Amino acid sequence: MDTHEGKTRGTKLVYNSNLKLYVLPRWGDYPLRKVTSTEVEDWLKTLRHLAPPTRAKIRNVMSTVFRHAIRWGWLDQHENPIAMVRCSSRRTRVPETLTAEEFRALFKVLPDRERALGIVGATTGLRISEVLGLKWEDIDFEDMSMNVLRSYADGAIGPCKSEVSQQPVPLDVIAVEGLLEWRSICAYSGDSDWAFASHTLFGKRPMWPDSLRTKFLQPAAKKAGITKRIGWHTFRHTYSTLLKDNGEDVKVVQELMRHANITTTMNIYRHEAHAG
Repeated sequence: MDTHEGKTRGTKLVYNSNLKLYVLPRWGDYPLRKVTSTEVEDWLKTLRHLAPPTRAKIRNVMSTVFRHAIRWGWLDQHENPIAMVRCSSRRTRVPETLTAEEFRALFKVLPDRERALGIVGATTGLRISEVLGLKWEDIDFEDMSMNVLRSYADGAIGPCKSEVSQQPVPLDVIAVEGLLEWRSICAYSGDSDWAFASHTLFGKRPMWPDSLRTKFLQPAAKKAGITKRIGWHTFRHTYSTLLKDNGEDVKVVQELMRHANITTTMNIYRHEAHAG
């Protein structure tokens, strides 16, 4: 039985992983009706090695299991103890951002493909899954905008993270130039080709983000003398910081970063205020 109906493939993979690694070893042989809110809450506190968002996801998958049991009549309507479990999802680690000087140093040593990826992420705030989901036909170079219609995560093409994500994205001149430069030298430059196609898969799928990060992005950061923890999400966080520093209203930041929930945007503001 599928307890994750309506979820994206990526979300299902995360749910299944959390079930196997954490929930089943601790609660697999436990009768549903004996599970209490305080027990689960105390157990989650023992998982200190996990980030708060991960602990929150474990809580959510447990709640999904109970909702599934209620749906099938195995439990009564109000027998979901996880609904009362308190578990913060706020990050304890402040997301890293790059300064203008670090950007310039990094882009000087990045290979052409990764430089184009970084420029798009840094100037649009797109998630790496959304950038990798781009096809050349999605990009309007004359209008300086692009349609974000799909994402690529966990080896599968899927919808964007939220409906708000599926809106035309304005492109900066530097992003247009970077994309045009990459298209002029890449092996797959047809309109229907992936903008960042995998050579290993003969252009049938985009590149794998993890390998790009470990093989190219992080070594380039080290070469540029950057000691921060760098990942593709660093460009997205830096973009939000630049918007804030430019005095943009929180609602504008929300729209430009395509967050479906303004709480997500406000959490970014809180992190950056703390970092400052």
